[in-house]
Amino acid sequence: GRYVIRISKRLPLTDGYFADGTDLMEAVHGRYSRVAFLEGIGSLRGQHNAQNALAALAACLKVGLELGEIQSGLESFPGLAHRMEQVGRKGHVLFINDSKATNADAAAPALSSFPRIYWIAGGLPKEGGIEPLRGLFPRIAKAYLIGEAAPAFSATLGEAVPYEISGTLAAAVEHAASDAARDDGNGEVVVLLSPACASFDQFKNFEVRGEAFRQAASTIDGVKLIGGAR
Repeated sequence: GRYVIRISKRLPLTDGYFADGTDLMEAVHGRYSRVAFLEGIGSLRGQHNAQNALAALAACLKVGLELGEIQSGLESFPGLAHRMEQVGRKGHVLFINDSKATNADAAAPALSSFPRIYWIAGGLPKEGGIEPLRGLFPRIAKAYLIGEAAPAFSATLGEAVPYEISGTLAAAVEHAASDAARDDGNGEVVVLLSPACASFDQFKNFEVRGEAFRQAASTIDGVKLIGGAR
């Protein structure tokens, strides 16, 4: 007896709301129209954020907001601290703090959202390691391994991904930033902290680890910090 609004992050619906790439679509009896978009909104990258945006869109429309108001809200959304948080930029290099990704499943959305990644990973390992992420390894230009998990992660990466054992987060950020700056491919590259590990070997919690990443990025010459959720 309850009215249900269906949403899908990737599949067209007969009735409801779905994502077609970065377009948010409305379906009414099998007829489609674009009602909002995520193109160019850096805080809402990836299918998981499209799903979040669709849920917000449906709720906002239900309570009477106009499409223009909803689009403005999407474009001004700063993102969540430590969850694919944009913290800085230097030229074509974007620095992303995904410290809340404390296991492989949590790291997968960030790794699937960027095409070329300089990945900082490691910490206190959890069961399963990073083997579930193998399908995303082609997106990783190089990995920078920190903490207790570094030896196990290096064994999993093997010859599939270039890597170094950086040891500390500060060293990993410095080396990743330097390598990313020299990346001569076309388009944006990302220095991504998405550890796939708990933080407790080197940090009190993931929030402290994320702030340490932001601080390390801020010391890189030429990096402009990006305001976001604090």
